[in-house]
Order: sequence, then structure tokens, then C-alpha cells
Amino acid sequence: MDKLVIIPTYNEKENIEKIIRKVFSLPGGFHLLIVDDGSPDGTGKIIEGLQQEYPQQLHLIERSGKLGLGTAYITGFKWALQREYEYIFEMDADFSHDPEDLIRLYDACHKGKDLVVGSRYTKGGKVVNWPWDRIFISKGGALYTKLITWMPVNDPTAGFVCYNRKVLSAIPLDKVHFVGYAFQIEMKYRSWKLGFKIGEVPITFKDRKEGVSKMSGSIIKEAMYGVWKMRGFSNHH
Repeated sequence: MDKLVIIPTYNEKENIEKIIRKVFSLPGGFHLLIVDDGSPDGTGKIIEGLQQEYPQQLHLIERSGKLGLGTAYITGFKWALQREYEYIFEMDADFSHDPEDLIRLYDACHKGKDLVVGSRYTKGGKVVNWPWDRIFISKGGALYTKLITWMPVNDPTAGFVCYNRKVLSAIPLDKVHFVGYAFQIEMKYRSWKLGFKIGEVPITFKDRKEGVSKMSGSIIKEAMYGVWKMRGFSNHH
């Protein structure tokens, strides 16, 4: 029991069975924890059905209503720490992150990094299927974050990450402020400020195959203001 992949879901019925089967087909014995925010489309039911097939590996936390990405991951992290998982991953349900890359993230983490980011903007990384304005906002946000925080991460908003459990044990999870993209930045920033070694592995990010994107103006705004706030707080607040 050393690898747990956490996937937050909200209305992912088109993708969820495919992604679960894909992760379980990989070598290395990955376990999965799905944190579902009460999807009205029946995502949770599909997962419950598959739990009969994978009783040891597939876990589900059902939450009532949309509580947001950040809190979904925090819930998942706490669950993983209680159960002694050694490597804890964040991944999207929609195949924008290729499950095959979990192996590369794990290898980099296993070989001595404390936290490994599946990065679109490091050498060899790329984005497929995105309109130019979306790439511009995302790349601009990454650069902006780097300038303000000085954090040595090329893709600070990336949501494809492997943590060594010691990182998540060291971060005061109840104090993590943000929920959207800023949550991703904050987790990396806190890890870096605590002196953990961050690695980046190039990935190809493919825009979602099924369903609807969850990007919004308020999420972007939170990230822009959030990085200034982060500079102002230490790991104690």
C-alpha cells in the first residue's frame, strides 16, 4: 500500500470508468481514492459499482454538493495520511493528464524528490487542444507566479502532482486557504518554503475529451490575488 491517486470528481460519468480501469491496468499497484462532490449525473453510482470489482484498491468519499477542488484534495490527503500511503498523487478525471505518466512521476519522487510536478511548461512538456488565449493566460499566470513568489517551478498551477507523504505531513492542511488554481500554487509554495525538493517531469496536457471545462474568471482572479497573499504568509498561518 504505498501509492494512492486522488481524483476529485463532479459530473464525470463519461470518463470515470475509463480512467479507473486505466489506472488499475498500470504496473506498480496504484490505489485510487475518488472524492466526488455529490455529482447529480450518477458518477458516484458508477464508482460504487466498480468497487465490487476492485474492493481493495478503489475507494470513494462522497461529499454533499460542490465544495471545490482544494477541499477535495485536503480531504483526500488526510485520508491518505491516516492510511499510511507513502506516495500520494493528484490527477484529473478527464484524461487531460495521461495516467501512464503516473509512473514517471512516481519514479522521480522515488529517486529523491519530495514533490514532483507533471509540467506543461518545462522542457519537453506541451499543451494540446487549447486555444491560444487559454495557453496565454495559463503561461502568463505561471510566469507571474514565478516572478512574485520566486518559486522555482515552471508550472505552478499544475494539478498533476506526486507528493511524498512527509511533505503532506509537514504542511498544516487545515490552514491551506485557497480552492481553485491558487490551491495548486499554495501547496507547491508551502512545500518549497518548508525546504522540500520539487522536481518537474514534462507531460503533454490534452484538453478534456468528454464533459465540460471548469475554468472560470473567479478562479483566475483568486490565483492572481492569491500569489500576493502567499508571499505574505509563512507556513504557520
